[in-house]
Amino acid sequence: MHSSCWFNRAFLLLLEVSVVFGDLSSPQNVTLHTLNTHYILQWDWGHDTALNETVTFTAQYIAQYKIRRSNQRKNWTSVCVNVVERRCDFTNAGLFYFGMFLLRVQANSARQSSSWVQIAFCPDKHAAIGPPSSVQLNSIIDGLEIIVADPLDNTNQSMKELVQNMNYLIQYWKKHEDVQKADFLSTKNNVVTLSELDKWTWYCVIVQTRCEFYNKSSVYSDTHCMQTGGEITNLKIFLYFLMSLLLFFFLFPVLLFGSYKTYKLLKSIFYPSITFPSYILEHRAADMPRLLIPEPEIFCEHLDITSAEVNAAIRVMEQDQAIETHSQHDSGDSGFISTEEDSCLKDHILTRRIKLNEFHVEDMCKMNHRKEIPDGMMGVLFL
Repeated sequence: MHSSCWFNRAFLLLLEVSVVFGDLSSPQNVTLHTLNTHYILQWDWGHDTALNETVTFTAQYIAQYKIRRSNQRKNWTSVCVNVVERRCDFTNAGLFYFGMFLLRVQANSARQSSSWVQIAFCPDKHAAIGPPSSVQLNSIIDGLEIIVADPLDNTNQSMKELVQNMNYLIQYWKKHEDVQKADFLSTKNNVVTLSELDKWTWYCVIVQTRCEFYNKSSVYSDTHCMQTGGEITNLKIFLYFLMSLLLFFFLFPVLLFGSYKTYKLLKSIFYPSITFPSYILEHRAADMPRLLIPEPEIFCEHLDITSAEVNAAIRVMEQDQAIETHSQHDSGDSGFISTEEDSCLKDHILTRRIKLNEFHVEDMCKMNHRKEIPDGMMGVLFL
C-alpha cells in the first residue's frame, strides 16, 4: 500500500517536471561581453515557440567553489528577474576580479520555464582590457612627450590595481607617411619621451594596452598628432618680423580704406546731403507744418484800381499845384492877401494831399505783401 502511494507521487512529480521544463525552449548563444570590469550577459531566444505568450528571463550567478562542495547549500544570486530584454548587466553584481563564477539564464512564461543555460566566467582571465582612458602629447625640442592615462574600471579606478603586469605599446609615425612605416615602443610608464625626432615635423601616435600574462591586448586609442619643436634661429626671427611688417603694411591701408567707406556710407544714410527749402528747415521741429511765416500778420483788403481813379488823382494833384501857383502870383501882384483866405486854401490843399498819400501807402502795402507771399498762395488770399 505504501509502495503504491510512493509510486503515484513520483509519477505526478515527473509529470509536473515534464510540463514545466519540456515545452519552453532555452536561451541560445549565451555570451558575455566584457571590458575592464563591465560585464554584460547576452543571449538569443526563438520567440516562435512561445505560442504568443509573454516570455521573461532570469539571470543568476554563483561562485564555483560553492558548486564543488557537496555539503554546502547552493544559493544562486539573482541579478535580473523576469526581464524582457535579452541581456543582463553584471557590472555592479560584485564579482571578484580574481574569482571564478558560474552564470546562468532561464526563460519563463506564465505556465512554463525553460532549463537553465550556464557558462563559466573568470574576470581576470576572460574580461577584455580597454585602451588608455586618455593620451596627451606635448611638443619638446627634437621630440614629443606622451602622457598615457590608465584604463579605468566601473568605479573610475586605475586597472593597474587589478592587472599588475599591464604595459603599453606605443606606435608613432610621420604624419605624411604611411602607417605601415610606424615605429613601436613598449613601456610600463605613463610618461614617455620620444627623442631624436625630426625638428618641426608632424608625428602621429596611437597607444595600446597589453597584458602579457593572459596575452590580452586592447584596441588602439584614437590617433593624436602634434608637431615637434626645435631651436629658433636668428634668420627665422628676422623672417617672421619681415612677414609681420609686410602683413601690417598690406592690411593697414585696407582697414583704413574700409573704415573711410563705412563712414561715408553711414553719413550718407543718417546725414544726407540734400538741401531742404528754408521754410521746411525752419518749421521741421514744429508739431504741425505751417504754410505762412509766423511774423506779425498784415491784414489788407482787396482793392481794385482802375485807370479812371488814377487819372482823377493825378488831375487833383495838378489842380492843387495850379491853385497854389496862382495864389502865389496873385499875392505877388496885389502885394497882400488876407490871412484867413490863405489859411483856408492851405488847409484844403493839405487835406487833399493827405488823402492822396493814404491811397498811395495802401497801394504800396498791397504790392509789398504780394511780393512776400509765394505765387501758389496768391489765389488762396484773394478768394
